[in-house]
Amino acid sequence: TYYKAFKLGENIATTKGSVIFRNDLIELIQYEPVTANVYKRPLLIVPPWINKYYILDLRADNSFIKWAVEQGYTVFIISWVNPDRKLAQKRFEDYMTEGVLEALTQVEKVTGEPDCNTVGYCLGGTLQAVTLAYLAATKQSKRIHSSTFFTSLVDFELAGELKMFMDESQLMLLDKEMTEKGVLPASHMKKTFSMLRANDLVWSFVINNYLMGKEPFPFDLLYWNDDSTNMPAAMHSFYMRYCYHNNLLPKPGGVTMAGTPIDMRAVDTDTFFLSTREDHIAPWKATYATTQLFKGDRTFVLSASGHVAGVVNPPHKKKYCYWTAKDLPSSPESWLASATQHDGSWWGHWEEWLRPRSGEKVAARKPENVLDEAPGTYVRAKPEV
Repeated sequence: TYYKAFKLGENIATTKGSVIFRNDLIELIQYEPVTANVYKRPLLIVPPWINKYYILDLRADNSFIKWAVEQGYTVFIISWVNPDRKLAQKRFEDYMTEGVLEALTQVEKVTGEPDCNTVGYCLGGTLQAVTLAYLAATKQSKRIHSSTFFTSLVDFELAGELKMFMDESQLMLLDKEMTEKGVLPASHMKKTFSMLRANDLVWSFVINNYLMGKEPFPFDLLYWNDDSTNMPAAMHSFYMRYCYHNNLLPKPGGVTMAGTPIDMRAVDTDTFFLSTREDHIAPWKATYATTQLFKGDRTFVLSASGHVAGVVNPPHKKKYCYWTAKDLPSSPESWLASATQHDGSWWGHWEEWLRPRSGEKVAARKPENVLDEAPGTYVRAKPEV
């Protein structure tokens, strides 16, 4: 089967790097530079923890991580643990404090830099927004110089098809299952997301590529899609109720993190939002709402295609298109009406935005204090529940 054809670190997730830090929730990977000089300010990527981080490092010819390293960035990424019952009590705020904030501390430590640029993808972007609001509330905003959001929801009012799974009766059933097992099993999320990803992951490739003979079938994507993770009960219950069901993140003081009420309106960091037109998981009009919450310099870009294929779209493929506009009116429809269409991938457009926010060039940094080679151990774990 396609599943047996892949081995992590051999023909999938192969970009060279090292695990330089590990705690209960994360392994932090630092990638090997391939340029003599790199931009001074490091880049930290916060992926979702519903699937594995290597969606951004599938193959050499479509790896966002490899491409970013080649552009001269010192790239770090969080590889989240696949939790078992022992981590049942890990909360959403623990994912912030032991995940993003700890990763920031480690990046600062190994590079000697006081701040970094960050990228959050999907749920990782939601956590990134919470972290930005927490840093603003605790007078630590300067630790993140800029933040990029890939297909990320903060305001869940228009959160789309996933809300069908979030009514009170279904939440009670999920809470019961999580109480018994300590986690929401990976199999549950896999079924839900596979239904929503069907158009994006499978049928678009079957119709456009496989049947038309344009490209080989993307078995690497199917392998990744099948490689789901468990969710700690405490964290996932918070996420479903506070985000999806009650939509408290956009409300000032609606959520308290590590003892601190947070307010998204206090975020004054430069931000770049990348959303995709056919996204069923994070509908672009819902993700656009964050541009109206934050302050600071904000840029919104819309890509063709969906939640995965619209993000993992390397420039050399010359696929799809994207839209840009200078102004950010309150309505997403008004934004699109004024937007300009561009052919191909948005990656280069984003890199042009990131470059002036990345400082001067310095000598390339190699990983030190290596615990393990990338992709590490957490990405391989499949605990029984």
